[in-house]
Amino acid sequence: MSSQIEGTQSTLEDVLGYEVDATSDERPKDVEEVVNYVKAMNHGLNRLQEFPLSLRLIREVHEKLMRGVRGEEREPGEFRRSQNWIGPQGCTLKNADFVPPPVEEMKQALGQFEEFLHKRDTLPVLIQCGLAHAQFETIHPFLDGNGRVGRLLITMLLMERGILARPLLYLSYYFKAHRLKYYDRLMSIRNDGDWEGWLKFFLRGVFEVSQSATETARAILKMREEHRILISEVSNSAHSAKLLDYLYENPIFSINMAKNQMNCSYHTAAKVVALYEEAGLVFEMTGQLRNRRYRYKPYLDLFDRQRLEVDAESR
Repeated sequence: MSSQIEGTQSTLEDVLGYEVDATSDERPKDVEEVVNYVKAMNHGLNRLQEFPLSLRLIREVHEKLMRGVRGEEREPGEFRRSQNWIGPQGCTLKNADFVPPPVEEMKQALGQFEEFLHKRDTLPVLIQCGLAHAQFETIHPFLDGNGRVGRLLITMLLMERGILARPLLYLSYYFKAHRLKYYDRLMSIRNDGDWEGWLKFFLRGVFEVSQSATETARAILKMREEHRILISEVSNSAHSAKLLDYLYENPIFSINMAKNQMNCSYHTAAKVVALYEEAGLVFEMTGQLRNRRYRYKPYLDLFDRQRLEVDAESR
């Protein structure tokens, strides 16, 4: 969702398909941008175990995000050394919607921003997250990738403060559904100093996304138990039960992947996958006789419904 806000077309299934076969030509070219986003997130969360959220860590995350994809030539991992601006494609500095601070003022603002990140117990954490995100987007310290890093910053701050035990709250879901209002609220800060309007919008997003994440988690647990019972009724094979657990990590897979996970022969793996097909849990998605892929449809449908809801709201 965060990458889609910036114009990429890749979906969850594109990313999962890439993980099965990174050499395939049948995927959007910008899927690698989303894969990089996952790498950047994991890098940032791992590094938080070593030292606190800082400008150094933000630069590391940016480098992981931008390396080898669109915008790579725009100094990954380095704060800008020239002026940038925000506006429609093709606009100039003169007719930009917003011009971030020039480089020397940006450096000063970043120093103050880092101090703000390190402050504790002066503000509720959610308020601090909302202020930090808006201020980062206003400073706009990179030549590209500011929006994605700024949205990732919210999750990293919540993880660092122990509010989240796992990175399961992503406001990009809400920001994409209300993209125009998201941009309007940020601009209202810059033009009118309307921090209250932004924070109300931000906190409403936290509430809605938290509710949605909780409902999805409950639906996953319910589905997992129902499918476990279903599989046990048609097979008492340990391999069959093992595959179900695997599908929650890899809902798009090949028979070879299933074989390796179940530690069995190819023939046995094919029989287990066929059993899942007969039960209506997995579906072959290529229509080919070789190099076939399967998708755990009921599970992916949970997220597809979310995507459709966001697309409907954002129109």
